[in-house]
Amino acid sequence: MSTKYAYLGPAGTFTEAALLQITNADDLLIPYANVTAALDAVRNGECEKALVPIENSVEGVVARTLDELAMGKPLVITAETTLPVTFSLMTSPGMDKSKIKSIATHPHAESQCRTYIAKNYPHAEIIETPSTAAAAQGLAAGKYDAAIAAPTAAKNYRLQVIAENIGENQNAITRFVLVQPPGAQPKATGSDRTSMAVFIGIDHAGALLEILTEFAKHNVNLTFIQSRPTGRELGDYHFIIDTQGHIDDPAVLAAVNGLRSICEDIRFLGSYPRAN
Repeated sequence: MSTKYAYLGPAGTFTEAALLQITNADDLLIPYANVTAALDAVRNGECEKALVPIENSVEGVVARTLDELAMGKPLVITAETTLPVTFSLMTSPGMDKSKIKSIATHPHAESQCRTYIAKNYPHAEIIETPSTAAAAQGLAAGKYDAAIAAPTAAKNYRLQVIAENIGENQNAITRFVLVQPPGAQPKATGSDRTSMAVFIGIDHAGALLEILTEFAKHNVNLTFIQSRPTGRELGDYHFIIDTQGHIDDPAVLAAVNGLRSICEDIRFLGSYPRAN
């Protein structure tokens, strides 16, 4: 039985490549212009699941994904996957690379290729796009002189690659999460991750220490913690937290129950098998 998946598009994104790692040939993969649109496709029933980027080993978090999961209509993570990322500089066929005056790409890609750009195209205008594939798509439509994107985007949009592997870190990896409406969670595998958004309410001295203490006293290891503004007022923050273990593990459950006694609210974001 096929499944409809939303993903950060257009065709040729790293997200599409990551999604192909976990889907079947008969599944339907539908691209959306940004993370919010992909997640909303699941919320409104257009698609059953969505894959979106959440973290890069070089650039850190994807803020829109964190904010959508913490503050938007509830969704839960049921799986994750990772993908090595490499970047290529591409132009329309026959373009003289010495005439490149504008380069389009996603901000995460631009920051990972900053040294190459500064050395080779110090005067080029950098144009931000919703994804690297959107940059390639725009290049094919004649909007820009060049684009930085995944090598597969050049094939999709019939572009010529003029420089490969231009990223500063050759070991860059992006983590993606698969989300769907709340419901049954994957069963514990012994190698799991639990994600949650923790709202502390009124900020006070020692608030973060109180949260960390609950995990420490139950011997639960944190693999990720990030503060994000709630948007309600200046200085009002919540924390996105990933832990080792499944919510059905007694230690993880005890830590979460302990948090409920000291926090304003906790949004459970899922327990799921860890990638690799």
